[in-house]
Amino acid sequence: MDGQIIALGGGGFSDSSEPDLDVYVLEQSLVTKPKIGFIPTASGDADSYLVKFYSRFTALNCEPSHLPFFRRTPGLEEWVKSQSIIYVGGGNTKSMLAVWQAWALPALLMKAMQSGTVLAGISAGAICWFEYGITDSNAGLLEPLECLGFLPGSCCPHYSKEKERKPAYERLVSSGAVPDGMAIDDGAAIHFKNGAPYRVVAGTHGVGAYQITRTTNGATTQSVPRVETVQLYVRHGAGIDVS
Repeated sequence: MDGQIIALGGGGFSDSSEPDLDVYVLEQSLVTKPKIGFIPTASGDADSYLVKFYSRFTALNCEPSHLPFFRRTPGLEEWVKSQSIIYVGGGNTKSMLAVWQAWALPALLMKAMQSGTVLAGISAGAICWFEYGITDSNAGLLEPLECLGFLPGSCCPHYSKEKERKPAYERLVSSGAVPDGMAIDDGAAIHFKNGAPYRVVAGTHGVGAYQITRTTNGATTQSVPRVETVQLYVRHGAGIDVS
């Protein structure tokens, strides 16, 4: 699968974390001042989420905009084609994907990625790119959800922050309910290139990403093997330029 996808387990502008993860996303575009388009569908286009997005990205070297689905929606193909980066927010993944399918958005996103647009996202915006995601779209439940399939396998966000995530994900992999996959902590991301993990990115100390693999005795969680880890919080402490 040609193209770049950056899957964040949580953090970034959504919880007012340090800007390192968001700066990293911007740095992956080949454009000097990239156009970054936010898709907040999973939150129902919540105004508070839009405020967080614009507060962060208007302070960085980029041109931010967003794509609404619960107000008047612009021409999708033109908007998608104009973005250097498309950044998908968190919320209800199941509802988000239903809206996207109704508007035939996934095919446009696939075409954009293959044409060089960087795809990124937090939580719901991270798992949506995989074959399956682990979601709490139904309140009180962690269950599998069939997603877009731009990336192979399954994915679970918020892995260390929400303690029920690890046993639930390992159980689902062990039972065969979902294929082997990746888990991502809040404050961390996995950067994929051409469908394969290229780099694990840590925005704060002690976070990471993991490979979940089915075994004869259940499932195991281990660090993503043979992939470089970049610690952005070290760069920030050294005075990274985010202007």
